[in-house]
Amino acid sequence: MKTIDELIAEGVTGKRVFVRADLNVPLSGTTITDDGRIRAVQPTVEKLVAAGARVVVASHLGRPKGAPDPAFSLAPAAARLGELIGADVAFATDTVGESARATVAALGNGEVAVIENLRFNPGETSKDDAERGAFADQLAELADLYVGDGFGAVHRKHASVFDLPARLPHAAGDLIATEVGVLKKLTENVARPYVVVLGGSKVSDKLGVIDHLLERADRILIGGGMAYTFLKAQGHEVGSSLLQEDQIPAVLEYLRRAEDKGVEFVLPVDVVVSEQFPDLKAKAPTEHRTVPADAMPAGFIGLDNGPETNKLYASKLADAATVFWNGPMGVFEHPDYAEGTRAVAQALVDSSGFSVVGGGDSAAAVRTLGFDENAFGHISTGGGASLEYLEGKTLPGLAALED
Repeated sequence: MKTIDELIAEGVTGKRVFVRADLNVPLSGTTITDDGRIRAVQPTVEKLVAAGARVVVASHLGRPKGAPDPAFSLAPAAARLGELIGADVAFATDTVGESARATVAALGNGEVAVIENLRFNPGETSKDDAERGAFADQLAELADLYVGDGFGAVHRKHASVFDLPARLPHAAGDLIATEVGVLKKLTENVARPYVVVLGGSKVSDKLGVIDHLLERADRILIGGGMAYTFLKAQGHEVGSSLLQEDQIPAVLEYLRRAEDKGVEFVLPVDVVVSEQFPDLKAKAPTEHRTVPADAMPAGFIGLDNGPETNKLYASKLADAATVFWNGPMGVFEHPDYAEGTRAVAQALVDSSGFSVVGGGDSAAAVRTLGFDENAFGHISTGGGASLEYLEGKTLPGLAALED
């Protein structure tokens, strides 16, 4: 795929460059609680500004129902982008309407505009090719060139990700180039031992990647809510913990295959439990205790890895040459249940191997818990996209950027 540097070398001065970014940041009201995804696209925007392009940045945010919803406005993200690049960023209050057309038309060389949330238009996410294509046609009228740099959305067959690049000369932004380069390190000539840490709430979200990695990883460490389905599959009581009973047959099959292939499958040996789920807003101290993973009391909820599990997982990560981590080990948003996630993050920091934090909640946890992002090999901006790449799937947004 063509790089942004090659596109710039061909000449972008005075041209309208549509940058499909991922500004899908978490908000508390209108306050951005984690601006990592905005900072990730900043270098691409600044490179185009320096080259004299008229930069049109577009993104989705959240899951609005195909119509304007103030709760999902990109206005806060546009303001933050302006702060980061040190320049005014114009904001269009619609996607392809009068405001978008006027805002883009008013851009001068080296100036930037953000248009409103793409998902305010039903054509963005439509499964109907014609409806999606019609919206892509309208977006194409706003630009002369296209740069794909929203890695967190490349696994979606959406108008701005898949259809629009076919309508304009296109290139990959620096972020996508970096993300793909990192993922190749996890799939081609991988340095070993290769250790994968998977957490998060649901086993069903990770089935494909577990299936694929059983052929490639040396060790797989399981934590978070998904661990309790594995523990239940082994015949253990899991109390009121998150459980996907319909996934137990698949889990048993993975455990059997791992044993056959010599892949070390590691599950928690102790867990932190409570009788109720914590209040994540108040974050007040809770009643909780640590119990063996094979002796959970009925009626209790598993909310984090216990201290012995944290030591075990740190030891399993100590000699890793390559690590991929996706999904927190517990309810890290509450201080009583953050130690399992903190322990994995610290083990990656202490490791001399190449570590990749696979976006989503894992990336948010690293920042929330105060770790230096530069202490990790790479922090991805796309959890779902990373997982699908590692499953071996073709990602529509990457395929669209191929020449």
